[in-house]
This record gives sequence, C-alpha cells and structure tokens, in this order.
Amino acid sequence: MMKTLTIRTGAHAQLLDVTDQVQAVVQGAGIQAGVAWLYTPHTTAAITINENADPTVVHDILADLDRIVPWQQGYYHHTEGNSAAHMKSSLIGCDQCVLVENGRLVLGTWQGIYFCEFDGPRTRKLLVKIMESAE
Repeated sequence: MMKTLTIRTGAHAQLLDVTDQVQAVVQGAGIQAGVAWLYTPHTTAAITINENADPTVVHDILADLDRIVPWQQGYYHHTEGNSAAHMKSSLIGCDQCVLVENGRLVLGTWQGIYFCEFDGPRTRKLLVKIMESAE
C-alpha cells in the first residue's frame, strides 16, 4: 500500500514533524509488522529522523546546515538560485525506512520523523509505502 501525504511548508527552511501523519498511514494499512518506507520526490527537500522532544534541536540542525552550506556562495547553478537547497537535500537524503511492530512505528523515545524543507514555502509530497512482513 502506498499513500501520498501533502505537506505544506511555511518557511524558506524548516523541519516539520510528520510522525503522527506517518503513524496514521501505518494504522490505516492495518498491518502489525513490516516497514514504512518514506520518500520525497523533490530535489530541495529531505526526510530525517531526529529528536522531537526539544524544539531547539531543529533550530540547531537548520543553523548548522546554513553554516555548512550557505544560501549565497557563488554557486554555478544560478538559474533558480537554490543550489544550497539541492546540496542540503543531498546531505540529509530523500528517504527513510522505519520498522513497524505491533501496528506502530518503531522509534526511540525521543525520535520523530521530520520533513525537511530547504526551498520553501511550498506544497510538497511525502510518499509512504507500507510493506507487511510475514512473521
């Protein structure tokens, strides 16, 4: 089963916690064990798993990505002016796999799933493919 979630971002760069939305897809699939594969088909967005208890973690991630890959740096890709967004997407990655056990995402106590926007605000897609395992 695959479901497409619509993600509306509200800032140029942000990390949105989508854990509850992905869990709802898992529950809707009705499986007890398997894998949830998350993928975004955008070259200036990404998916990551990180701490969701302290909101300053998200701020620190975005700040350090800006330090590592500044927005304006004399890049060759001048047409759209979003080279930094492409590089940040490549650094973080466009997909994640999360185990499912007992109908729930298997995440650590402080972990959450984040949709990463690097060239917003935009309307984005997050594809969630649920694959059941035979246990």
